[in-house]
Amino acid sequence: MPTSFRHRPALAAALAGAGALMAGAAARAQEAAAPAAAPPLDGAMQGAANGAAQTAPDAAAAALASLPHDLSPWGMFVTASPVVQAVMVGLALASVVTWTIAIAKTVELSSARRKARSALAMLEEARSLSQAAEWVGFSQGTAAALVRAVVAETHLSADAPSRDGLMDRAASRLERIESAAGRRMARGTGILATIGSTGPFIGLFGTVWGIMTSFIGISKAQTTNLAVVAPGIAEALLATAIGLVAAIPAVVVYNACSRAIGGHKAQLTDASAAVLRLLSRDIDRHVLPRPHSNSRAAE
Repeated sequence: MPTSFRHRPALAAALAGAGALMAGAAARAQEAAAPAAAPPLDGAMQGAANGAAQTAPDAAAAALASLPHDLSPWGMFVTASPVVQAVMVGLALASVVTWTIAIAKTVELSSARRKARSALAMLEEARSLSQAAEWVGFSQGTAAALVRAVVAETHLSADAPSRDGLMDRAASRLERIESAAGRRMARGTGILATIGSTGPFIGLFGTVWGIMTSFIGISKAQTTNLAVVAPGIAEALLATAIGLVAAIPAVVVYNACSRAIGGHKAQLTDASAAVLRLLSRDIDRHVLPRPHSNSRAAE
C-alpha cells in the first residue's frame, strides 16, 4: 500500500484528540468567567435584613406624621422650642416699647415745639424784660422758665455795685435750663438705640438655636427629607423676621426723635438769645425789673 494510505487513521485520531482538548478548555473558560453564586442566607440574617428594610420607611413615616401642619406665624410660634419662644416674646415686647415711646415722644415734642414757637414770637415783640415777664406770667414751658430765670437773677443782683457780671450770670442760668430741657426731651430715646442695635442679633440667636434644634431632629429621625427640615428652619427664620420688625422701627424713630430734639434745642437757643437781648437793653436803659419786695413797698 502507498505510505499516505497507511498513516491516514493515525492522523484522524490526532485531530479528534485536539478537538476534544479545545472543547474542554472552552468549557473551563466559561466556568471561570461566570460570577460566583452568593451563598444562601440563613433564616436569622434574612429576617434582620427584612426588618432593617422595613424600619427605615417606618421611621420616615413617623417623622412625617409628627410634623406641624399649621405653618402660620402663630402655629410656628406654638411649635417652636422654649428658647426660640422666649426670644420671640422679648422682641415682641421690644416692638411694643418702641411704638409706645414713638407715640409719647411725638406728642411731647409737638407740644414743646408749639409752645417754644409762640414764646419766641412773644419775646421778639416784647420791648423790655418786664413786659416779657408780664406776658409769660405763670405759663408753663421752657421759654417761660428762661424769662423767669433771668428776672430772678436781676432781682438777686439788684444790690450789686456793678452790672458787668449780670449778663454772664444770666447766660449761665439760661444754659443750664437749655441743657436740662434737652436731657428731658431725650429721655427714653436711649432705649430705642438699644433695641435698634441689638434686635437683629437677638433674632439671629433665636435663628441659630432653632436650626440647631432642627438638625438634632434630623439626626433622630434619620432622614433628610425636606418636609422634615422645612418647619424647623421656618420657625428659626421667624425669630429673625421678628427681630428686624423690632429693630427697624426703633432705628427710624430714634433718628426722627434726634432730629426733632435738635430742632427744639435750636428754638430754645433762639429764645435764650432773645431774653439776653432784652436784658442787655434794660441794662443800657437802667430799667431793670425791680425785686418783688421793692415793688410791694412802692405799692
